[in-house]
Amino acid sequence: MILGRAQELKYLNTYYDREGSQILVVYGEKNIGKTALMKQFVQDKPCHYYHARSASEREQLYQWGKELSEDEIRTLKYPSFGELLNAVVKDGQNGKKVIIIDEFQYIVKASDTFMKELITVVHDSWRNSEVMVILCSSSIGWVENSMISKIGEAAYELSGFLKVKELEFENMMEFFPGFNFEKCVEAYAVLGGVPGLWRHFSDKLSIKENICRNILNPDKFLYSQGQKIVEEELRETGVYNTILASIAAGNHKLNDLYLHTEFSRAKISVYLKNLMELELVEKVFSYDTEGKANVQKGIYRIKNHFVHFYFTFMYPNLSRLENMTVFEFYGKYIAPYLKNYVGEYYKTVCKQRVMQWNKWGKLPFEAVEFGEWVGKFGNIDIIARSEQGETIIGLCNFEKPMMRYDDYEWLLFCAEKAKLNVDYVYLFSSSRFDEKLNLEAKVKHNLKLITMDEM
Repeated sequence: MILGRAQELKYLNTYYDREGSQILVVYGEKNIGKTALMKQFVQDKPCHYYHARSASEREQLYQWGKELSEDEIRTLKYPSFGELLNAVVKDGQNGKKVIIIDEFQYIVKASDTFMKELITVVHDSWRNSEVMVILCSSSIGWVENSMISKIGEAAYELSGFLKVKELEFENMMEFFPGFNFEKCVEAYAVLGGVPGLWRHFSDKLSIKENICRNILNPDKFLYSQGQKIVEEELRETGVYNTILASIAAGNHKLNDLYLHTEFSRAKISVYLKNLMELELVEKVFSYDTEGKANVQKGIYRIKNHFVHFYFTFMYPNLSRLENMTVFEFYGKYIAPYLKNYVGEYYKTVCKQRVMQWNKWGKLPFEAVEFGEWVGKFGNIDIIARSEQGETIIGLCNFEKPMMRYDDYEWLLFCAEKAKLNVDYVYLFSSSRFDEKLNLEAKVKHNLKLITMDEM
């Protein structure tokens, strides 16, 4: 069983077990684990797999036909997608046939007839042998924003959609049993929940050694991956690189980006929209409270962990990276700032933990809403609320050697500015708490101090 994909497998098997034939769209970013998911799903099922190329319709037909000929399904030259698909369907294997067409957007973009021919074959199969067609894509933006208009009425024939999302932090801990909790947090901050990137790290090495050997080394896959993620989906990469580098440098508001890049606000907004559609950037929305006057609005963050790491540490220092050893570069340009960088993702880990505790019934009430509050004076990292309005607020500390009573007081100040009625306070720290906080937690039942060992 592949890691962390039980729900996705259940979804696919539910459709497979239904009577009749189906067409499903399965999509998600590159390296997210779609291929591994497909292999697990079809391991006990008759299956045909084709990986589409970025090519003309004629070349696509030639390549697919050539593969079928080599598989000895048929040997004639195929004049249409319909004949190709019919050859696959009638290939004499017992049981419902699964046909996986990977990166299918390349075919749809080049052919106006593919979807119509596919639907005809699938309809015919209902009378003969059932099939389940899975159309896979790594182009999130295209599937969510352009596919329906491109395929038109054929969209009505789609049986379902499955978006393969990033895995959570707990899955990373299973994947790297040799890492302690802190190292897993650091790896998660760098790689995110993308299992295709995880396999380039080793839990037998420190995070420093992994970064130096597997990211900063130009001979390794991860070295250029941060830039490739941007280049594969976007044109005008010079503009996108400028905006991403500016956000990574701390310019999170539209006006800050305008002042730094000198692009017009209208232009920046259009490019941010494209980056958000590809899930490379996110717009931060504060939890809705009565304290709207004290909220920061229009905050943008880089959502993709590895793209964030690349534009924070590598992109602004590429010349230095070329002229220094990887360990020298790490010591000067990464090590002094890594804790602050990781600290932002430690908040995500803590929020995931609170949501798990809620699922397991380990919170003082059942929460139905989760969020954060980004204020003009400070932030509330975690908010969890019940239907009745009971509220937990949380603060997360990764970078400071100790969480102090002052931090607790500042959190309560932010809650006052947010006009939140607070029932419980959860303080998360990667290190220790000062003595005053420890004493406060002993007398206040609603104050919980949580270290990494307790997570």
